[in-house]
Amino acid sequence: MKRLARYTLTLAFAVTGATQLLAQGAVTGTVKFTGAAPANPKIDMAEEPICKAKYTTAPTDPVVVVNKGGLGNVFISVTSGLPAGAKAAAPSTPGTIDQQGCLYHPRVFGVMAGQSIEIKNSDAVLHNIKAMPKKNRGFNISQPTAGMKTMKTFPVAEAAVPFECNVHGWMKAKVFVMDTPYFAVSDENGAFSLKGLPAGTYTLEAWHEKYGTKTATVTVTATGGTATFTFAAS
Repeated sequence: MKRLARYTLTLAFAVTGATQLLAQGAVTGTVKFTGAAPANPKIDMAEEPICKAKYTTAPTDPVVVVNKGGLGNVFISVTSGLPAGAKAAAPSTPGTIDQQGCLYHPRVFGVMAGQSIEIKNSDAVLHNIKAMPKKNRGFNISQPTAGMKTMKTFPVAEAAVPFECNVHGWMKAKVFVMDTPYFAVSDENGAFSLKGLPAGTYTLEAWHEKYGTKTATVTVTATGGTATFTFAAS
């Protein structure tokens, strides 16, 4: 019989006087993982000693990050319930993705449509960044030396745009390009925070690259609200 692994996403809300878009409401929560976490694939960096030297143990591909019962790299967003016609300007500060130890950091992140993405190389090795969107224009660029930075922008909202490296096949990341600022990614302990939500009823979605997505309807009031997502994988 196959053993099932399950993780539960619990959202705890705190809202302070939020009645309009971009008010100061806050949504905090934790993505919890229960059951035996699967072993992540090992990475052979024998041909990249500069990257290998950055690890004290054998490097692995961090597909499933579980720490203290929390699950990292889960993308949480508001998919419906915002006021009709609600808009927000893209931040002037860029989102950032770094190449460190021949891995992408962060592995999962979000930016707003039109917001710049700063792509950095912190390794003294050649990296080749290949972005493969379906709605936006892709790119394929090289960064042969440490300290290089390249700026890119996706003007259209699009979920889970893949980033890869043509030099190191194990390097993968996903960027979510969003129309609103109401999104977050759980940290290595499963914690996250969504800021600025007004009071109202929303559909939330939680996405993980291995376990897929779940949705929940949540009513946020002056006293808060809660929701639970449960995922299972064989």
